[in-house]
Amino acid sequence: MSSSKADHSQGLLLFRLHNQQIFGLGTLKIQELVPYQAVTPMVNQHPGILGALNIRGQTMPIVDLAAAVGKGATPQDALASSFIIVTDVQRQKVGFLVRQIERIADTNWRDIRAPDKFLGNSIYITGVTRVDNQLVQLLDVEVIMARLFPLDASKATATITDVEREQLRPMRILLVDDSRTARKQLSDSLDAINVRYQVTDDGQKALEIMRAAANSGQPIDILVSDIEMPGLDGYELAFAVRDNKQLASAYIILHTSLSSSISVSQARQVGADEALTKFDARELIDAMLRGATKKIR
Repeated sequence: MSSSKADHSQGLLLFRLHNQQIFGLGTLKIQELVPYQAVTPMVNQHPGILGALNIRGQTMPIVDLAAAVGKGATPQDALASSFIIVTDVQRQKVGFLVRQIERIADTNWRDIRAPDKFLGNSIYITGVTRVDNQLVQLLDVEVIMARLFPLDASKATATITDVEREQLRPMRILLVDDSRTARKQLSDSLDAINVRYQVTDDGQKALEIMRAAANSGQPIDILVSDIEMPGLDGYELAFAVRDNKQLASAYIILHTSLSSSISVSQARQVGADEALTKFDARELIDAMLRGATKKIR
Protein backbone atom coordinates (compact mmCIF):
# COMPACT_ATOMS: atom_id res chain seq x y z
CA MET A 1 0.00 0.00 0.00
CA SER A 2 1.38 3.43 -0.87
CA SER A 3 1.82 6.18 1.70
CA SER A 4 -0.89 8.43 0.23
CA LYS A 5 -2.29 8.73 3.74
CA ALA A 6 0.82 10.71 4.68
CA ASP A 7 0.70 13.31 7.46
CA HIS A 8 -2.82 13.39 8.82
CA SER A 9 -3.02 16.99 9.97
CA GLN A 10 -6.18 18.87 10.65
CA GLY A 11 -7.22 22.33 11.67
CA LEU A 12 -7.73 23.02 15.35
CA LEU A 13 -10.01 25.91 16.31
CA LEU A 14 -8.48 27.76 19.25
CA PHE A 15 -10.77 29.68 21.58
CA ARG A 16 -10.94 31.05 25.11
CA LEU A 17 -13.48 30.82 27.89
CA HIS A 18 -14.11 33.75 30.22
CA ASN A 19 -11.24 32.63 32.46
CA GLN A 20 -8.89 33.05 29.46
CA GLN A 21 -7.86 29.38 29.27
CA ILE A 22 -7.18 28.28 25.69
CA PHE A 23 -9.05 25.24 24.39
CA GLY A 24 -9.10 23.51 21.03
CA LEU A 25 -11.70 21.68 18.96
CA GLY A 26 -11.04 19.85 15.69
CA THR A 27 -12.46 21.76 12.73
CA LEU A 28 -14.05 18.61 11.28
CA LYS A 29 -16.63 18.89 14.07
CA ILE A 30 -17.41 22.53 13.33
CA GLN A 31 -20.01 23.83 10.90
CA GLU A 32 -19.77 27.56 11.48
CA LEU A 33 -19.02 30.34 13.96
CA VAL A 34 -21.68 32.93 14.76
CA PRO A 35 -21.82 35.93 17.11
CA TYR A 36 -23.88 35.40 20.25
CA GLN A 37 -27.63 35.74 19.86
CA ALA A 38 -30.27 35.73 22.58
CA VAL A 39 -31.54 32.22 23.27
CA THR A 40 -34.92 30.85 24.30
CA PRO A 41 -34.77 29.30 27.79
CA MET A 42 -35.43 25.56 28.07
CA VAL A 43 -37.02 23.84 31.07
CA ASN A 44 -35.63 20.84 32.95
CA GLN A 45 -32.24 21.06 31.27
CA HIS A 46 -28.69 20.75 32.57
CA PRO A 47 -27.55 24.11 34.05
CA GLY A 48 -24.81 24.22 31.43
CA ILE A 49 -27.43 24.56 28.67
CA LEU A 50 -28.33 28.21 28.13
CA GLY A 51 -31.36 27.48 25.98
CA ALA A 52 -32.31 26.93 22.34
CA LEU A 53 -31.54 28.98 19.25
CA ASN A 54 -32.65 28.78 15.64
CA ILE A 55 -29.69 29.08 13.31
CA ARG A 56 -30.31 28.93 9.57
CA GLY A 57 -33.66 27.26 10.06
CA GLN A 58 -32.50 24.62 12.54
CA THR A 59 -33.21 24.79 16.28
CA MET A 60 -30.39 23.55 18.49
CA PRO A 61 -29.38 23.65 22.17
CA ILE A 62 -26.77 26.25 23.13
CA VAL A 63 -24.26 25.13 25.75
CA ASP A 64 -22.33 27.58 27.93
CA LEU A 65 -19.05 25.70 27.61
CA ALA A 66 -17.48 27.37 30.65
CA ALA A 67 -20.38 26.27 32.84
CA ALA A 68 -20.39 22.79 31.32
CA VAL A 69 -16.73 22.17 32.24
CA GLY A 70 -17.04 23.60 35.73
CA LYS A 71 -15.49 27.02 35.14
CA GLY A 72 -18.55 29.00 36.10
CA ALA A 73 -21.17 30.52 33.80
CA THR A 74 -20.14 33.14 31.29
CA PRO A 75 -20.95 36.55 32.87
CA GLN A 76 -24.11 38.17 31.56
CA ASP A 77 -22.26 41.34 30.59
CA ALA A 78 -19.88 39.26 28.41
CA LEU A 79 -22.55 37.45 26.41
CA ALA A 80 -23.06 40.14 23.77
CA SER A 81 -19.42 39.94 22.66
CA SER A 82 -19.17 36.16 22.87
CA PHE A 83 -19.41 33.59 20.07
CA ILE A 84 -21.23 30.35 19.33
CA ILE A 85 -19.40 27.39 17.76
CA VAL A 86 -21.98 25.40 15.80
CA THR A 87 -21.02 21.72 15.78
CA ASP A 88 -22.37 18.51 14.31
CA VAL A 89 -21.36 15.69 16.64
CA GLN A 90 -22.90 12.39 17.64
CA ARG A 91 -25.87 12.89 15.30
CA GLN A 92 -26.82 16.18 16.93
CA LYS A 93 -26.39 19.87 16.14
CA VAL A 94 -25.16 21.73 19.23
CA GLY A 95 -23.91 25.29 19.70
CA PHE A 96 -21.10 25.89 22.21
CA LEU A 97 -20.86 29.39 23.69
CA VAL A 98 -17.26 30.60 24.11
CA ARG A 99 -15.87 33.95 25.17
CA GLN A 100 -13.36 34.57 22.39
CA ILE A 101 -12.31 32.96 19.10
CA GLU A 102 -8.56 32.96 18.57
CA ARG A 103 -7.74 31.32 15.23
CA ILE A 104 -7.44 28.04 13.38
CA ALA A 105 -4.06 26.37 13.79
CA ASP A 106 -2.71 23.44 11.80
CA THR A 107 -1.80 20.53 14.03
CA ASN A 108 -0.94 16.87 13.76
CA TRP A 109 -2.40 14.31 16.12
CA ARG A 110 1.13 12.97 16.63
CA ASP A 111 1.97 16.25 18.40
CA ILE A 112 -0.88 15.85 20.88
CA ARG A 113 -0.22 14.05 24.14
CA ALA A 114 -2.42 12.69 26.89
CA PRO A 115 -3.34 15.31 29.49
CA ASP A 116 -1.03 15.71 32.47
CA LYS A 117 -2.45 14.35 35.70
CA PHE A 118 -2.07 17.68 37.50
CA LEU A 119 -4.75 19.27 35.28
CA GLY A 120 -7.79 19.43 37.50
CA ASN A 121 -10.29 19.51 34.63
CA SER A 122 -8.62 16.68 32.70
CA ILE A 123 -11.89 14.77 32.78
CA TYR A 124 -13.15 17.21 30.13
CA ILE A 125 -10.09 17.10 27.89
CA THR A 126 -8.71 14.36 25.73
CA GLY A 127 -5.25 15.74 25.03
CA VAL A 128 -2.94 18.73 25.23
CA THR A 129 -0.61 20.37 22.76
CA ARG A 130 1.33 23.59 22.36
CA VAL A 131 0.67 26.27 19.77
CA ASP A 132 3.01 29.27 19.72
CA ASN A 133 4.36 27.99 23.04
CA GLN A 134 0.92 28.20 24.67
CA LEU A 135 -0.74 25.17 26.23
CA VAL A 136 -3.92 24.19 24.38
CA GLN A 137 -6.38 21.71 25.90
CA LEU A 138 -8.47 19.60 23.50
CA LEU A 139 -12.07 19.16 24.55
CA ASP A 140 -13.39 15.64 25.11
CA VAL A 141 -16.70 16.03 23.27
CA GLU A 142 -17.90 12.59 24.35
CA VAL A 143 -17.69 13.53 28.04
CA ILE A 144 -19.52 16.81 27.57
CA MET A 145 -22.25 15.31 25.40
CA ALA A 146 -22.75 12.38 27.80
CA ARG A 147 -23.20 14.72 30.76
CA LEU A 148 -25.47 17.22 29.08
CA PHE A 149 -27.39 14.89 26.78
CA PRO A 150 -27.42 11.41 28.40
CA LEU A 151 -27.44 8.53 25.94
CA ASP A 152 -30.87 7.09 25.23
CA ALA A 153 -31.03 3.73 26.99
CA SER A 154 -32.23 2.11 23.75
CA LYS A 155 -28.93 3.11 22.09
CA ALA A 156 -26.64 2.00 24.93
CA THR A 157 -27.04 -1.75 24.52
CA ALA A 158 -28.27 -4.16 21.88
CA THR A 159 -30.13 -7.44 22.11
CA ILE A 160 -28.74 -10.21 19.96
CA THR A 161 -29.70 -13.80 19.22
CA ASP A 162 -27.79 -16.81 20.49
CA VAL A 163 -26.62 -17.48 16.94
CA GLU A 164 -25.24 -13.93 16.63
CA ARG A 165 -23.51 -14.23 20.00
CA GLU A 166 -21.83 -17.44 18.91
CA GLN A 167 -20.64 -15.67 15.76
CA LEU A 168 -18.93 -12.97 17.82
CA ARG A 169 -17.53 -15.06 20.66
CA PRO A 170 -14.62 -16.58 18.70
CA MET A 171 -13.62 -13.14 17.40
CA ARG A 172 -10.60 -11.40 18.91
CA ILE A 173 -11.89 -7.85 19.29
CA LEU A 174 -9.86 -4.73 20.09
CA LEU A 175 -11.50 -1.41 21.08
CA VAL A 176 -9.52 1.84 20.89
CA ASP A 177 -10.65 5.25 22.10
CA ASP A 178 -8.91 8.05 24.00
CA SER A 179 -12.16 9.18 25.67
CA ARG A 180 -12.99 7.43 28.95
CA THR A 181 -16.67 7.99 28.30
CA ALA A 182 -16.47 6.43 24.83
CA ARG A 183 -14.46 3.45 26.13
CA LYS A 184 -17.12 2.82 28.75
CA GLN A 185 -19.88 2.98 26.14
CA LEU A 186 -18.03 0.49 23.95
CA SER A 187 -17.22 -1.83 26.86
CA ASP A 188 -20.76 -1.72 28.25
CA SER A 189 -22.25 -2.64 24.87
CA LEU A 190 -20.09 -5.79 24.62
CA ASP A 191 -20.38 -6.69 28.30
CA ALA A 192 -24.17 -6.63 27.88
CA ILE A 193 -24.01 -9.39 25.27
CA ASN A 194 -21.26 -11.35 27.05
CA VAL A 195 -18.63 -10.99 24.32
CA ARG A 196 -14.93 -10.75 25.19
CA TYR A 197 -12.68 -7.93 24.01
CA GLN A 198 -9.52 -5.97 24.73
CA VAL A 199 -9.54 -2.20 25.15
CA THR A 200 -6.92 0.54 25.06
CA ASP A 201 -6.83 4.34 24.99
CA ASP A 202 -4.10 4.91 22.44
CA GLY A 203 -3.56 4.17 18.74
CA GLN A 204 0.11 3.31 19.16
CA LYS A 205 -0.70 0.92 22.02
CA ALA A 206 -3.37 -0.66 19.82
CA LEU A 207 -0.85 -1.24 17.04
CA GLU A 208 1.55 -2.86 19.52
CA ILE A 209 -1.25 -5.08 20.86
CA MET A 210 -2.10 -6.16 17.32
CA ARG A 211 1.52 -6.92 16.47
CA ALA A 212 1.96 -8.98 19.64
CA ALA A 213 -1.28 -10.86 18.98
CA ALA A 214 -0.24 -11.66 15.42
CA ASN A 215 3.20 -12.83 16.56
CA SER A 216 1.53 -15.20 19.02
CA GLY A 217 -0.60 -16.69 16.25
CA GLN A 218 -3.82 -15.08 17.47
CA PRO A 219 -4.26 -11.96 15.36
CA ILE A 220 -6.99 -9.42 16.10
CA ASP A 221 -10.07 -10.14 14.00
CA ILE A 222 -12.08 -6.95 14.56
CA LEU A 223 -10.65 -3.51 15.32
CA VAL A 224 -12.95 -0.73 16.49
CA SER A 225 -11.11 2.59 16.66
CA ASP A 226 -11.89 6.22 17.27
CA ILE A 227 -10.62 8.61 14.58
CA GLU A 228 -9.43 11.67 16.49
CA MET A 229 -6.83 10.50 19.02
CA PRO A 230 -3.54 11.95 20.29
CA GLY A 231 -0.42 10.34 18.89
CA LEU A 232 -1.47 7.78 16.30
CA ASP A 233 -4.97 8.67 15.15
CA GLY A 234 -7.58 6.27 13.81
CA TYR A 235 -6.82 6.98 10.16
CA GLU A 236 -3.11 6.33 10.70
CA LEU A 237 -3.85 3.20 12.72
CA ALA A 238 -6.09 1.80 9.97
CA PHE A 239 -3.45 2.58 7.34
CA ALA A 240 -0.70 0.94 9.43
CA VAL A 241 -2.82 -2.18 9.92
CA ARG A 242 -3.57 -2.52 6.22
CA ASP A 243 0.09 -1.94 5.39
CA ASN A 244 1.21 -4.87 7.58
CA LYS A 245 0.63 -8.33 6.08
CA GLN A 246 0.36 -9.92 9.54
CA LEU A 247 -2.41 -7.53 10.59
CA ALA A 248 -4.13 -6.67 7.32
CA SER A 249 -6.93 -9.23 7.56
CA ALA A 250 -8.54 -7.43 10.53
CA TYR A 251 -12.01 -6.02 9.94
CA ILE A 252 -11.64 -2.31 10.71
CA ILE A 253 -14.50 -0.19 12.03
CA LEU A 254 -13.72 3.48 12.56
CA HIS A 255 -16.03 4.86 15.22
CA THR A 256 -16.29 8.63 15.50
CA SER A 257 -18.25 11.50 17.01
CA LEU A 258 -17.96 13.23 13.64
CA SER A 259 -21.30 13.36 11.84
CA SER A 260 -19.70 13.97 8.49
CA SER A 261 -19.44 12.26 5.12
CA ILE A 262 -15.82 13.46 5.11
CA SER A 263 -14.89 10.95 7.82
CA VAL A 264 -16.55 8.12 5.87
CA SER A 265 -14.69 9.03 2.68
CA GLN A 266 -11.33 9.26 4.44
CA ALA A 267 -12.00 6.02 6.31
CA ARG A 268 -12.35 4.19 3.01
CA GLN A 269 -9.18 5.80 1.67
CA VAL A 270 -7.10 4.37 4.53
CA GLY A 271 -8.60 0.90 4.18
CA ALA A 272 -11.28 0.82 6.88
CA ASP A 273 -14.23 -1.48 6.21
CA GLU A 274 -16.77 0.82 7.86
CA ALA A 275 -17.16 4.20 9.54
CA LEU A 276 -19.88 4.68 12.17
CA THR A 277 -21.10 7.73 14.07
CA LYS A 278 -21.15 7.33 17.86
CA PHE A 279 -23.10 6.00 19.64
CA ASP A 280 -25.60 3.32 18.72
CA ALA A 281 -24.87 -0.12 20.16
CA ARG A 282 -27.11 -1.87 17.63
CA GLU A 283 -25.24 -0.32 14.69
CA LEU A 284 -21.91 -1.19 16.28
CA ILE A 285 -22.86 -4.82 16.95
CA ASP A 286 -24.28 -5.17 13.44
CA ALA A 287 -20.98 -3.89 12.00
CA MET A 288 -19.07 -6.40 14.14
CA LEU A 289 -21.35 -9.19 12.92
CA ARG A 290 -20.57 -8.20 9.33
CA GLY A 291 -16.90 -8.42 10.24
CA ALA A 292 -17.37 -11.83 11.86
CA THR A 293 -19.24 -13.11 8.79
CA LYS A 294 -16.42 -11.91 6.54
CA LYS A 295 -13.78 -13.55 8.73
CA ILE A 296 -15.64 -16.89 8.78
CA ARG A 297 -15.92 -17.08 4.99
